Amino acid sequence: MIDMQQDEELPDILAEFEQERMVEAILFASAEPVTLNELRIRIPYDFDARAAIERLAGRYADRGVRVVKVGDAWAFRTAPDLGHLMKREKMVTRRLSRAALETLAIIAYHQPATRADIEEIRGVSVSRGTLDQLIEIGWVGIGRRKKTPGRPATFLVTRRFLDHFGLESVSDLPGLKELREAGLLDGQAEEGFLSGLESNSNDDGDARDESS
Repeated sequence: MIDMQQDEELPDILAEFEQERMVEAILFASAEPVTLNELRIRIPYDFDARAAIERLAGRYADRGVRVVKVGDAWAFRTAPDLGHLMKREKMVTRRLSRAALETLAIIAYHQPATRADIEEIRGVSVSRGTLDQLIEIGWVGIGRRKKTPGRPATFLVTRRFLDHFGLESVSDLPGLKELREAGLLDGQAEEGFLSGLESNSNDDGDARDESS
């Protein structure tokens, strides 16, 4: 005799499986990480997007690709232990200048940062070309205007920046201790570049959503 309770639960199980399949298809076909809101818009009926993607992530936990969170979005990414298989030699045709690297680091650790904030920390003016380059490659975006005289624009790192460096959020950036141990700070750099960082180290700043 068929267990009627199990028979009644079967449609729900099938519905969940179909939801996972649709989420899987969307993530696979998307060139950029997909937010939960985007999933809710694209899937044609009400469902728990977070639960569906978490179930899917569980299914891929031990596979060659995984479902990972990137900022406030989700994407398929190669399992970390298999990353070496994806590497290939290529000619680097463009490098970030030191000014661009310093500006990027300041924005990442002090966001939302205005041009004046960046110039105060670096001690020199920031050229428009430096910020334009970071915006062009998609690592920095323009945030909300600051509620101070002049209403200056603020700059934040983007989801693409987090994705490139394998970070879930800016709170995963290395802290003072890690930077010191790696020899990336000297006394002068630490005094200027990381002024105020320790007081902000507990803030969970989110990267700018490029889709907004």
